[in-house]
Amino acid sequence: MKKKYWVLLFLLIWIVSVDQWTKHSVQKGLPLHHSVPVMKGFFNLTHVRNPGGAFGIFASQKGGVGSILFVVVSLNAIGILLYLFFRAKKDEEILSLAFSLVLSGAIGNLIDRFRYGEVIDFLDFYLFSFHWPAFNIADSAISVGIVLILIEILTRDLKKSAISRRPNDK
Repeated sequence: MKKKYWVLLFLLIWIVSVDQWTKHSVQKGLPLHHSVPVMKGFFNLTHVRNPGGAFGIFASQKGGVGSILFVVVSLNAIGILLYLFFRAKKDEEILSLAFSLVLSGAIGNLIDRFRYGEVIDFLDFYLFSFHWPAFNIADSAISVGIVLILIEILTRDLKKSAISRRPNDK
């Protein structure tokens, strides 16, 4: 089996397992809407539920059509990610890794949507009055994967422009 498939399998099992285990631990050990300071003035563990999308977008759409919409969007995203992953060439290791991370995170959050109709978040970072929306391990994998995709796109464009500006070797 190709290396990229082993990486996908490993990340999928590891990220989904850690994501679900941490969410389960938060649910069992921390009442909803309660916080435990970890680093005062910077980081709390806070048990919240997010019925919406990333950063709480459409969070007021709890249940019904909103939940179904997020499940459908998630399933479509997973399908597109799988398609892109399988199309990635052997030398596109960073891109394959990035798709694996986003895919693993999407599946971790999709499990919550199927189980609860919303996503469990608990990583709560803040600094003074700036408060980042709470997130989870799956969200972290998605974010890292997206950053890697952006870096890959930018460096690919830079490489192409550098090659096109090279003088002809005659």
